[in-house]
Parts: sequence; C-alpha cells; structure tokens
Amino acid sequence: MKKIIIALTMVSLIAAGCGSSDDGNGDGGGTTAVTLGLPANNSECISGTSINDSQSAVTFEWTAVPNTVTYFVNVTNLNAPNAQPIQYNAGTNTTHTINLLKGTPYSWYVSSRKASGENGQSEKWKFYNAGDPVTSHAPFPADLVSPVMSSTVLTTSVTLQWRSSDIDNDIKDYKVYMDNTANPATLVGTVTQQSLPNLSVNSGGTYYWKVVTTDNAGNATTSPVFQFKVQ
Repeated sequence: MKKIIIALTMVSLIAAGCGSSDDGNGDGGGTTAVTLGLPANNSECISGTSINDSQSAVTFEWTAVPNTVTYFVNVTNLNAPNAQPIQYNAGTNTTHTINLLKGTPYSWYVSSRKASGENGQSEKWKFYNAGDPVTSHAPFPADLVSPVMSSTVLTTSVTLQWRSSDIDNDIKDYKVYMDNTANPATLVGTVTQQSLPNLSVNSGGTYYWKVVTTDNAGNATTSPVFQFKVQ
C-alpha cells in the first residue's frame, strides 16, 4: 500500500511540474494574438509607394508573438461586392508589403500559428489607401453588430446596432433598411446614433438589414447585408 501511495504522489508532482510554468496557451509562449502597428486604425495611409496610377505598395507591420511559425495578413477591399479577406503568407516576418488599389478603404487583421498548432487573431483595423488628393473622404462602411448574421431572436421587436467611423469625423446620419428580401429596400429609420430600437418583427419571419452611412459632404457607403430569423 505504501508503494502505491508513493507512486501516485510522484506522478502528481511530475504532472504539476509540467504545467506550472505555462501561461495557459499550451507552450509557455505568451499570447497568441499579435498587436497591429501600421497602417493605423481609422486613418489614411499615405506611406505607400506608388506603383502606377491605380496601385501602391503598402507595408503592414505588427508585433511578434513568441514561438510563432507563420503570420498571415488578411486584407479586405471594403468597396468590393460581398467583400471577403484575401490572405497573404508573411512567414515568420512581422512586416509584409502588399499592392493595393489607391483611394480605396480596406480592413486588415493578422492571424498567427504557433509551433504547438495554436492559432491567434488580432483585432481588425480599417484604413484608406491614399490616392489622388481629396478634400473629403467617404465614411467606412458600417460594421453590423446585432442581431448577428444568421442568428435567431426570441422576441417580437428588435434593436439593430452597428459601428461606423469616418476619417473626417463628419458623419451626418445612418439610413437603416430592413425587410424580408435579400437586398432590403424598405427604409425603417434615419438616425444619428449607431442603433435603431424597437423595430417590430413577426414570429417565423426571416429579415434582412443594412445601413447606409452618409457624411456632411454627401459621401455615402453601404454596409454588408445581415440576415436573422424570428422564432
């Protein structure tokens, strides 16, 4: 019996020693998500190197994460229909240069993979890639927040929420469209805040919604379309 107790104690001590120095990420390497550096969030990127009339080379920068074997830069052209990120493999570098369209809004984030197989993802930032000089920039397309895409709500009224930003800080209003068609055309409200409360919905219905952001110069951008169901 004494031999069994001693053996169990030894196993417990070994197991405790194997995990005591880890930070919860599995390999003792610290966080799995990088911190973004440049291009700065909600800014106009003027540091790109011009390639031709329509493109410039933009260098992305971020902080290193210990034990990372691959970084991926994910860049989305926010003007593209059904915009989806394009992924670029940066290897173990913490900078990567990508050719982008001038005068175009983009979002970007960096995903990383550690030697242990763990994956991390940074925050998502937005910027305008500088083009010909302009006196007014269009707002960034709104990010729809709630109800989330393809969610189901258990209520007969909903509050729509979104986030939006503008380099010039001159957003005038938000026009909100919602109905039962995949490209909603019914204007349900024009507001200056980033939410629209108490919209009536019918049980069993499927709804689609989008937000058009307009600034004081008349520039307008349209968000992606989100869909939700009512139980």
